[in-house]
Amino acid sequence: MTGYYDYILGLIPAALIGITFALTLVGLPVVSAVPVGATVAIGLMGHAMFRKGPVPETPAIDPDGHGAGSGVDRSTQSPGLSARNAD
Repeated sequence: MTGYYDYILGLIPAALIGITFALTLVGLPVVSAVPVGATVAIGLMGHAMFRKGPVPETPAIDPDGHGAGSGVDRSTQSPGLSARNAD
């Protein structure tokens, strides 16, 4: 199954090469066309990293080593005591 990041990885070189080639065809010099294509490619990378950043598929592990869905009842534990520092 292709996802957002698969499309981004395909669009980065396509934008760099395709936009540069298209601008060169319409008469813009290569020296000016390459930075425009690179700006679009960098914009795609920035969007993938910062606007729609990757999120972990598994729940995060808390400092006690239990996952978010581990079934451990935290309401009965005092905030300063855990199995690690109870003695």
